[in-house]
Amino acid sequence: MTHDLPIDVILPELIEALRTHGRAVLQAPPGAGKTTRVPLAMLDAGLTTGKILMLEPRRLAARAAADRMAATLGQKTGETVGYRIRGDSAVGPDTRIEVVTEGILTRMLQDQPDLPGIGAVIFDEFHERSLNADLGLALCLEVTEALRDDLILLAMSATLDAAPVAEVMQAPILTSEGKSFEVTPLWLPKPTPKETRFETAMADLILKALQEADGSLLAFLPGEGEIRRTLALIENRVPKGTTVHPLFGAMDFKAQRAAITPSDPRKVVLATSIAETSLTIPDIRIVVDGGQSRRAQFDASSGMSRLVTEKVTRAEATQRAGRAGRVSPGVAYKLWTKGEDGALAAFPPPEISNGDLAGFALELAVWGTEDGLRFVTPPHEGRLSEARSLLHMLGALDGNQRITDHGRALAKQPLHPRLAHMLVKGGEQAAILAALLAERDPLRNRGTDLALRMRAIHNPNAFADAHRGTIARIKDETKRLKRATTKRAKLDLGELAALAYPDRIGLRRAGAAPRYVLSGGKGAILPQGDALAGHRLIVATDLDGDPREARIRQAAALSMEGLETLFGDQIKWHNICTWSRRDRAVLARKHRRFGALILEDNPWHDAPDADVAKAMLGGIRELGLKPSRAARRLMARAALMGDDFPDIKETTLMETLEDWLLPHLMSVRTAADWKSFDILPALQSHLGWDNTQQLDRAVPGHYETPLGRKIAIDYDEATPGINVRLQEMFGVTRHPMVGQTPLQVTLLSPAQRPVQVTSDLPRFWRTSYEDVRKDMRGQYPKHPWPEDPTQADPTLRAKPRK
Repeated sequence: MTHDLPIDVILPELIEALRTHGRAVLQAPPGAGKTTRVPLAMLDAGLTTGKILMLEPRRLAARAAADRMAATLGQKTGETVGYRIRGDSAVGPDTRIEVVTEGILTRMLQDQPDLPGIGAVIFDEFHERSLNADLGLALCLEVTEALRDDLILLAMSATLDAAPVAEVMQAPILTSEGKSFEVTPLWLPKPTPKETRFETAMADLILKALQEADGSLLAFLPGEGEIRRTLALIENRVPKGTTVHPLFGAMDFKAQRAAITPSDPRKVVLATSIAETSLTIPDIRIVVDGGQSRRAQFDASSGMSRLVTEKVTRAEATQRAGRAGRVSPGVAYKLWTKGEDGALAAFPPPEISNGDLAGFALELAVWGTEDGLRFVTPPHEGRLSEARSLLHMLGALDGNQRITDHGRALAKQPLHPRLAHMLVKGGEQAAILAALLAERDPLRNRGTDLALRMRAIHNPNAFADAHRGTIARIKDETKRLKRATTKRAKLDLGELAALAYPDRIGLRRAGAAPRYVLSGGKGAILPQGDALAGHRLIVATDLDGDPREARIRQAAALSMEGLETLFGDQIKWHNICTWSRRDRAVLARKHRRFGALILEDNPWHDAPDADVAKAMLGGIRELGLKPSRAARRLMARAALMGDDFPDIKETTLMETLEDWLLPHLMSVRTAADWKSFDILPALQSHLGWDNTQQLDRAVPGHYETPLGRKIAIDYDEATPGINVRLQEMFGVTRHPMVGQTPLQVTLLSPAQRPVQVTSDLPRFWRTSYEDVRKDMRGQYPKHPWPEDPTQADPTLRAKPRK
């Protein structure tokens, strides 16, 4: 071993815990040395005769860790310590420690679940909580219980909420308290003005830090675009003798190594989160943290993942600041205020909570069952179901959600299931498109057409703005993918893209703007004037994830012939009866469809009346019930009955249209038809004879006066009532009732004008009648106004002449 590191103090305790329990969770602060010290200590202690496998979240970190451990042993990488990453490896027959990226462990487990030859698995930087790390840990835990009780498991992290991980692993927690060197945090005195561009603020803070502090500087920015714009602002303003290096995942390895390799002059490294963990960049004493992080976020409403820029969490900020204290006391400049620091979230969300679960669901299907798997954070069932729906669409799962032979073939490809499906079906010719779609866009601001990108890959010299590094990576990946494919029938670019994105085949809508409906049901729009805007069919391979109308960033043209060649068995005729809001009528059409795309639209002249009537229900839900006066009276009467009587309130009727109204709609298909339609017969039929008789007895529709005349009872108001001539009620000594409810009686003059409203007629005769009689006798002297109305005969006639 070389010079002491903080982790060295706890190594004996860690080795003893692993020897006793076979599992452990190790917390150690940034710079403690856990990545390079722990595997070597486990090897020296002879904990296992098998190989020690250490997982790293990034390829650069995996290679760097292996190189550092090999150098510690005075060996070349590939002897005792080696690595395996996608497209590259350095291992030999004597390799005992192998550093791999996380997806490689999943593949090893799927191929040979008992992990022959492997004695220990270390999950380094587990706090990043990638899908592959969470899945790998869950599978390893099941393997230890079912097949390999001797397999040692260790989860390591600098910033980790260790308790949930330890609970799932049923393992002790060990914490290294040692710190490398003190790092002084420096916050902004006041928030950055909103009008100041992020790159401008970062450039100013970097130059300020270089003036105020000694040593090399590591700046954290969210992505390549921000790095390049900041680089342009500072490269001619840094102190003399200072070199500036970008560092991000899409760079070629040689350029990445240049950023992390020791050098004599003072260095400025502009990096993404790739530099947060596992990497040691020598001589860094200054950190400038932009306070932003870019994460892949799955949008469930659109079924798409998109990169979002968010504020860093406290855990991430701690990781970043720790980079300044590796070799000596350092300083961490933060592009936010101390007040803003307190509002930061504690930890970043695990990828299993907001990432694309398609590949995860495929691996679960290959494993065969998820019963008994223990996850630190269980996957969301709804999003897992959506991922399985995509896999079923790709033919990777059968109708019972079991893995198919095709699904097993997809899982063997180190690609998203979409691209793996395209590669397996399209063969060698799909390799270049798969490599292109898995990389970032080699042509910026050149429209959406994928064909243009393909031409740039074949002839980059013809495109001055082509990103040479990206194209080189695409070509390298194409060669690797071609070795694992077979030749197939020739397909054009759009057909290959459609294999990967069957749910994003777009059909242009009518109108001037280039708007498309996608086969998965979402909407999408091309930029105005885009080269593909005139095509009826396209395949959208990159969208911004907007759930209402996604903007298309990359696409390929697709012919109708190509669509029918690939999906002819899924293109079918459908007879459609539906309510049209625009036409305010039921439309009966015959549609030739693929998913949500209507490829042909013809009238359905002989649509059955029952289908039309059912579609009309949609119109009624839009237009409202609109009961006639007679129907409304019937509904009001029924509302006065008890709970055992059928409920025909308007809200209930609207919820149960199919039950009572559907058989009566055979001649109704437009808003005008509905306006003239009376629902009364349908309501009466719904109530039936017995209920109608019961209603007529308890809550009658009419009141019969002493003269035998029937007066309709008004049920429109809160209290049912009648309007009746006062003289017609002479002799009535009991107030008229509806069930248990007194009628509101409006007594009218001979001229049919209201003179009194009462709900207690006997009391009116005793009290107010005398005053009414005095007024009315003068106005209507020809009509009877007896002193005792309870003893008088009812009448509608005037007094006879003498």
